[in-house]
Amino acid sequence: MARGENVFQRKDGRFEARYIKGRKADGKLIYGFCYGRTYEEAREKAVRAREKLEDESIQRNGRESSFSHFCDKWLFTNKPRLKASSYEKYNANINKYIKPFFGERFPWEITSEDIDAFTQTLLYEKKLSVKTVRSILTLLHSLLSYVGKRSGERLPDLEITYPKAYKKNVRVLDEKEEEALTEVLAQDMDSCKFGIYLALRTGMRLGEICALRWCDISFETSTIAVCHTAQRLPKESGSLPEDEGHLKTVLIMDSPKSDSSLRTIPLMPDIDTLCRRFYTENPDAFILTGTERCLDPRKLQRHLKKCLQECGIEDAHF
Repeated sequence: MARGENVFQRKDGRFEARYIKGRKADGKLIYGFCYGRTYEEAREKAVRAREKLEDESIQRNGRESSFSHFCDKWLFTNKPRLKASSYEKYNANINKYIKPFFGERFPWEITSEDIDAFTQTLLYEKKLSVKTVRSILTLLHSLLSYVGKRSGERLPDLEITYPKAYKKNVRVLDEKEEEALTEVLAQDMDSCKFGIYLALRTGMRLGEICALRWCDISFETSTIAVCHTAQRLPKESGSLPEDEGHLKTVLIMDSPKSDSSLRTIPLMPDIDTLCRRFYTENPDAFILTGTERCLDPRKLQRHLKKCLQECGIEDAHF
């Protein structure tokens, strides 16, 4: 039985994980195999085997390898451990910002002054926010550490100066705005208005609401289990369905933002009443569509904007 990531369950009950070891003279792939009693055990063994191969390759060719090469190796090695959204974020930052600035250099040639110049470029030429720049610099630090550990070469002691971040005040609706929005949502309430009302009353994130299924709601215990999120990612994530092959992005289901985001919240009486109104017997159906196809978060965003315009509310979002 296949479970993704080249991990299969054999007839004898064990799990087999396959990884690429190299290529034959004719170009055909050579595979290695790892076995485990569980899916996770076999997968982790394969990850370690790939890392060992990468270490050997880097140590053989390290001095001749550009920083761009190490960036690719870092992405390849860490992809199995990362959420799809995290991988796409790192992949975009590496290819859009880090590689164009440092890619053709050798890692041991990079200086603290180079990193300072890179920071200035991101802030004043690329016009990126301080938060985004700090995130990219943190990624650069991880890449440099990876080079040092994997290549066996001692890199120069580099100092990374992170721009100071100032905490923004969170925009919240005041009492009158909340009352006005609630009145608009109550008029001819449909599934989109229901989704907005859920956000208003529960504090759930946009993607979490779109990913909510009827199996996540318990009328017996009056609880909502938040365990998935829906988001759009570039199609390079590797999970693009065939019927969306013409699109540049794909809507995927993933775990929430962090482990602490996995939570159970109370099903309040007003939410309970609305849930029963929209309820469908299929436990795998999404509550905002009534089908097994998820509502695109962008549609709910557009609907919120329309409702806010009716209320005369500005600068608000989920």
